[in-house]
Amino acid sequence: MVQLFRMHPRSPPKRLVAQAVQILRGGGVVIYPTDSCYALGWRIEDKAAQKRIRLLRGVDQKHEFTLVCRDLSEIALYAEVGNSAYRLIKSLTPGPYTFILKATHEVPRRLQAPRRKTIGLRVPNNSVALAILAALGEPILSSTLWLPGDDHPLTDADAMRERLGRQVDLIIDGGNCGYEPTTVVDLVDGTPLVVRRGKGDVSPFQV
Repeated sequence: MVQLFRMHPRSPPKRLVAQAVQILRGGGVVIYPTDSCYALGWRIEDKAAQKRIRLLRGVDQKHEFTLVCRDLSEIALYAEVGNSAYRLIKSLTPGPYTFILKATHEVPRRLQAPRRKTIGLRVPNNSVALAILAALGEPILSSTLWLPGDDHPLTDADAMRERLGRQVDLIIDGGNCGYEPTTVVDLVDGTPLVVRRGKGDVSPFQV
C-alpha cells in the first residue's frame, strides 16, 4: 500500500522530506502539494515513471509536463530567459504561474514541445514542495493531479489513497491546496501571452 506522509504546510519535518527524496531517487511517483493544486512528481530521468503518469492521467505523447524548480537560477539553467522575461519571472516567483520558454540543451528532447522546442517551468510558493526540491537538488517533472472523468483535481489525501493507492509510491498531505491550476504564460517571443487563466493574477500581463 502507498505511503502517506502528513506534513505541516509551513514546517515540513526534515525526516519526512528526506524520505520523500529517497523515494523520488528510487524512481518513485509522488503526490505533493503546491500553491495551486496537488500534483504528481517524478525525476526528469525516470522514463518509466513518466509512462506511469501518462497512463494514470490518460494523456498521450503530445501532452507536455511542467518542470518544477526551486528558484529562478534553476529556471535559467533549463530555459532561455531574456532580460525582460527574467525581470517578469523574478517579480512573480515563487507563485502560481507556469512560464513557457525555449528549452536549453539541459532538457531532454522527449520533454520539449516537438515543434517549438519549449518547456513549461514554475517555482511553487509552497514550503513542502520547496523543501523537497532543495533536498533533492534538482527540478522534478510535474503534472496536476487531475484524473480522467473528474470535474476538478483531487485535493483530499484520503481520497487520493483510496483511488491511487496502488498507482503511486507516496502521498504527501500538506493541507488543502484548492482546485485552481496555475496561470500559464508564454514568454517565448518576448511579449507575455496568457495561455491559460488560473490562480495567478493576470493583471501584470495586461497593457
